Amino acid sequence: MTDSPRSQSTGPYDLAANESPFAPLPGVLEAVRDMSLELNRYPDPACTELRAVLGRELRVPAERVAVGAGSVALIRDLLAEYATGPDGEVVFAWRCYEGYRAAVRLVGAVPVPVPLRADRHDLAAMAGAVTERTRLVVVCNPNNPTGTVVGRTELARFIDGVPEHVLVVVDEAYRDFAAGPDAPDAVGTEGHRPNVVVVRTFSKAYGLAGLRVGYAVAHEPVAAALRARALPYAVSAAAQRAAMVSLREREALDRRVAGLVRRRTLLVDGLRAAGLRVLDSHTNFVWLGLGEHTGAFADACREAGVRVKAFPGEGARITVGEQEAVERVIAVASRLPHTSAHRATADAHSPER
Repeated sequence: MTDSPRSQSTGPYDLAANESPFAPLPGVLEAVRDMSLELNRYPDPACTELRAVLGRELRVPAERVAVGAGSVALIRDLLAEYATGPDGEVVFAWRCYEGYRAAVRLVGAVPVPVPLRADRHDLAAMAGAVTERTRLVVVCNPNNPTGTVVGRTELARFIDGVPEHVLVVVDEAYRDFAAGPDAPDAVGTEGHRPNVVVVRTFSKAYGLAGLRVGYAVAHEPVAAALRARALPYAVSAAAQRAAMVSLREREALDRRVAGLVRRRTLLVDGLRAAGLRVLDSHTNFVWLGLGEHTGAFADACREAGVRVKAFPGEGARITVGEQEAVERVIAVASRLPHTSAHRATADAHSPER
């Protein structure tokens, strides 16, 4: 397993975007090359074959599957279908994926962000934020940007308390990087509930960010509504074929994910050795709650040829990228004088985990 070749024109290592550092699987590359001979043809607008493959993979009827140009497109369509207008509220954790707030505003609904507690979803507070105006609740699991996970039991208990007319959207974009008995699998554990929608993507673990393909699993009326709202031909034929080949090459994909998780461990260990307090991550990135030191850290990384995602005054999200990029980030952390002081301050004020 090697990193994807890097063009000299790309500039710094980009660890701000949650992309895979690895090229697509060999079978995917071959399939996409073959598809180049059919670029004069429209793709299947219903993604029929891919939906059938996903249905078999997930053990659900294909009628419960909708495919879109990435999971964010499916979430936007859910909002447009069920939350449009100023009378609709959408509850989500904050800080969380920034696209939720933007998408809610795009459809004219009201965003209801609920602050994280100890960098995790505060499910009790989120449940308390649900009102008669709530149309959707979004749970990003694992969470972007903190990398924390909501356990299966606590997720089930939370959904139990959400009114049945409110859709609970579980965004599992990063689930492939989580392990253990509490690893997210809302399709398997919560898919029986009519008000639960699970969205996933091929952009992260599968390394198909440039092809834009994701899917949702929902009960048939919701899945049908999503398919009806989908922009025709939004998912290219190459994307559909690449997704199907990726699902067939699961063993190779698992080896690739395991390699990235090992690299994530190296990054976490290196940052902790440098004196930083680092959350355990269940994703392909690492979160540093640096507070006021965030800007200085991001600037130092940029000078070292690495771009990280900085949230001013809060922290930095670092994608597990190329090996050299990971080593540069660790070197930056080791040189910065504020890290040990920040660790002592953070440990003194942080609740137990």
